[in-house]
Amino acid sequence: MRKHAIAGAGQDAQLHYSKQSKIWTKSFILAIFVVSILAVISLFTGVYDIRGQEDGWEMFFITRVPRTIALILTGAAMAMAGLVMQLITQNRFVEPTTTGTIEWAGLGLLLVYLLVPAPSLVLRMSGAILFSFIGTMIFFLFLRRVRLRSSLIVPIIGLMLGAVISSVSTFLGLFFQMSQVVENWFVGSFTSVQVGRYEYLWIIVIVTILIFIYANKLTLAGLGEDISTSLGVNYNGLILLANALIAVAVGVVAAVIGNLPFLGLIVPNIVSLFRGDDLRTNLPWVCVIGMGTIMVSDIISRTIIMPFEVPVSLILGTMGAVVFIVILLRQRKTRRVS
Repeated sequence: MRKHAIAGAGQDAQLHYSKQSKIWTKSFILAIFVVSILAVISLFTGVYDIRGQEDGWEMFFITRVPRTIALILTGAAMAMAGLVMQLITQNRFVEPTTTGTIEWAGLGLLLVYLLVPAPSLVLRMSGAILFSFIGTMIFFLFLRRVRLRSSLIVPIIGLMLGAVISSVSTFLGLFFQMSQVVENWFVGSFTSVQVGRYEYLWIIVIVTILIFIYANKLTLAGLGEDISTSLGVNYNGLILLANALIAVAVGVVAAVIGNLPFLGLIVPNIVSLFRGDDLRTNLPWVCVIGMGTIMVSDIISRTIIMPFEVPVSLILGTMGAVVFIVILLRQRKTRRVS
């Protein structure tokens, strides 16, 4: 009787895993459909009357289409970066905003402006990617030296590092009279997106493919150095690869759009709440929900005080702060019950 019970439990677990491992489910198709509707709403949301003006449809393809594509790619990039960072640090509160990665990208942009007058987008993007990688590696070096790795200590370390780097950027901006660069970067917005100014965001597609290819190994790396090494995985090499992919995604977004806080915190936590922590099966969900989240935020930013526009970073920051508090309270309640 006991053997039958164990076998039945094993079959139930296997059936549950097979359901979770499927990507093209009805719920996922529904999520794609909802995001598609949001994309259509985004295309036709704005002050400029594209149907009532002679050059309306020309402006539609110059500004509206690039903006919607940029929203889709950016949402996927930042949500995906948060997912990978949470996996390899084994911490729900880690994402580019809470590790200082975003602030390092801003410092890289500022230094490029100081060294090269009127730098091209490629130079700005290169500086942001390089400093994002450096900042993420410094965060991991700090993390290795911290013995107490509670769920709150890790993001506190990241926030402290980010605050220091942000102060350095502010000081350099004021000292060299480049504070406008810092201010423009801090206010993440899609208002300047148009044809010729967003195409480098397509690099995010390559990053997504690489993360999907290495998904199983990155999942093993998320188990910790000892376990992953015993399973034959090059832990240090995977950490370098993960940091490089995160740096590319964050750097490209920082150079083209600016600071987009908490997106990498909101989405992976919502997905993990319902689907667990498997990177390969969660990645499509995280990308799709990331797209939907940022499109909702952008639509709100364009309509809340129309004809004016609120920076999308303000909407994301507000939503992210609320979700952050909810996760904290939920985790505290779980600990009390246990």
